Amino acid sequence: MIYLDHAATTPMAEQVAASMQPYYAKDYANASTIYEFGERSRHAVEHARRVIAYSLHAHADEIYFTAGGSESDNWALKGTAEAYKERGRHIITTQIEHHAVIHTCSYLEEQGYAVTYLPVDARGFVSPQQLEEAIRPDTILISVMFANNEIGTIEPIAQIGRIARRHRVLFHTDAVQAYAQVPINVDYYNIDLLSASGHKFYGPKGTGFLYIRDGVKTASFIHGGGQERGKRAGTENVPGIVGIGTAAQVAMQAMPERMYREIRMRDWMIREIQSRIPGAWLNGDRSTRLPNNVNFSFTQVEGETLLLLLDAKDICASAASACSTGSAEPSHVLTAIGRDKELASGTLRMTLGESTTWEEVRMAVDAVEENVRLLRDVARMQ
Repeated sequence: MIYLDHAATTPMAEQVAASMQPYYAKDYANASTIYEFGERSRHAVEHARRVIAYSLHAHADEIYFTAGGSESDNWALKGTAEAYKERGRHIITTQIEHHAVIHTCSYLEEQGYAVTYLPVDARGFVSPQQLEEAIRPDTILISVMFANNEIGTIEPIAQIGRIARRHRVLFHTDAVQAYAQVPINVDYYNIDLLSASGHKFYGPKGTGFLYIRDGVKTASFIHGGGQERGKRAGTENVPGIVGIGTAAQVAMQAMPERMYREIRMRDWMIREIQSRIPGAWLNGDRSTRLPNNVNFSFTQVEGETLLLLLDAKDICASAASACSTGSAEPSHVLTAIGRDKELASGTLRMTLGESTTWEEVRMAVDAVEENVRLLRDVARMQ
């Protein structure tokens, strides 16, 4: 099997699974207890918190563990909206955010908040100038994803962060696809809140974290006990937290080499597809994109049929984000960058990973070329 859908999920690293194992049956004590047995669990949780904080150039008490990226996004937006509603009720985001942000913003609109959804250009970039012009006296939050999960474009986060700080508006970024793929320094980028998900960087599913800068107010997301400094109640998922901490440590150590290798593979795939397949439209920016993301729309091709043909050759890829699979509507991201419905329906996303080999990417490009030709031949005969 050739697995080219790492943006959907990644396999858990062996080191991660090994680090989690003791906390299922041996060191199983509740991390919130005060006896020595429980302290072992608590120390493991706090070690993971420090590791993740270090990876972002943050402080340990600014990291809050969650059950995944969608929860982190929900908490960042709802919690901030609630905490700052007396200051204002206006939020700025973009038209290409993950549904965890888009749908949360829609919910907040129902609660009386105003949301500005900024457009993006043909490569998926939001305009910092348009963003600054959209700021109002009652703007309390800007939420722009670090990198898009479908087309891979990396947004001008440094500029956005500077604008937000200058206008004293909080800045949240959904970094689910970017964290552990590219270096992130929350101070350099002036990020106030950041969301991430463990299973995107070889950690366990059902784990994530939200970075909240010291001094930023957020309402408690889950009411109950005092876990996560009273912000998210519930017994700590110690094995999962240990796993996401180990995954972060392993990913950060491997990042420079992995980025170099994936960028070379990515760029080779893009060049080959563009030169060998007429009517292949690259989605996202050519270079300012995630190291592992290759996304094309093909004329006269139905994307889901192409996926099935690739699957028959044991090649796993996707048409859009995994969260949109099965939707009859074209991707909101592709629509936002100007792809019409027909071209958007012929989209293929291939995302590379730690184990991807050169032989696999060559085989994948050959298979894409062969099956795009086949589908076009069939279309001409009809």
